Amino acid sequence: MSPQHGARSSAHGGGRPRRRTHRVPGPGRPTATAASEREPGPGAEPGPVAVDREALRADCSACFGLCCVALPFARSSDFAEDKPAGRPCGHLRSDFGCGIHARLRDEGYPGCTVFDCFGAGQKVSQVTFGGTDWRREPGSASAMFAVFPVMRQLHELLAYTAEALALPAARPLHAELRRALERIDGLTRGTAESVVALDVNALRGEVNPLLLRASELTRARVPGRRREHRGADLTGARLSGAALRGASLRGALLIGADLSDADLRDADLIGADLRGADLAGADLTGALFLTQAQVNAARGDTATTLPPSLSRPAHWESAGGVVDA
Repeated sequence: MSPQHGARSSAHGGGRPRRRTHRVPGPGRPTATAASEREPGPGAEPGPVAVDREALRADCSACFGLCCVALPFARSSDFAEDKPAGRPCGHLRSDFGCGIHARLRDEGYPGCTVFDCFGAGQKVSQVTFGGTDWRREPGSASAMFAVFPVMRQLHELLAYTAEALALPAARPLHAELRRALERIDGLTRGTAESVVALDVNALRGEVNPLLLRASELTRARVPGRRREHRGADLTGARLSGAALRGASLRGALLIGADLSDADLRDADLIGADLRGADLAGADLTGALFLTQAQVNAARGDTATTLPPSLSRPAHWESAGGVVDA
């Protein structure tokens, strides 16, 4: 898999994108906070912000196929051919849908099924560039393609920050998390020039300590020993049935690991590489910062327990060996 491209969203379908009709929050109204949020009364602690999760999910019908053009990928087990950044994939249709969406894995593009832009595609298409696509306005193409990967990182940070705000144990951090979320959201609404000029690594350096502290506060409520595997290389590790409840697996390499029947409740999985990991029968209830892209990259079955915000991938097999549709 190309490190630049990572993986693409399985949500990329064949519908024609809407132009200027996509409902997006207006200026001054943060993407990830509800307009109906009430201010706390005197002396009361602010509660969690209500999150508009849909704004942080890929809506390919409102995007101009940006992941299929802006990002590069290299011929490998994840992609059937090379494609440089800025060149449209040969399977991109005139309506910005994918011509082989239903057959991506069969056609040699499994990497395309596990990418998630966290809603950045429609933000760039409908907000930053006002619904005008790069085919109608070729002069905007280079700028649009430069903005997209930066916007994706911003939206990923938004998604993590919004999740941290929803953690009851992280209540002491809610005010700081709210400020971080509002700041990031404001940055996503800047001009193309201001977005491209952002130092996203520096921003991550500011936000990550908050996310880590939110994780620690939440996992501290888990009884018993909590394992520390942050950044560990567990590629191919045999962890079937492992007691990993409340463990830190932040940034861990779990490629091809056997996590079948493992207890991963309340484990922190932010940035963990789960490509090819076996999650059959694993319990991921309450897993922290687990994304749909990570789940899509792993293998599981109908006995795998996922957080309610995530969907079971179509390619997972059931316990009986039948493809789970």
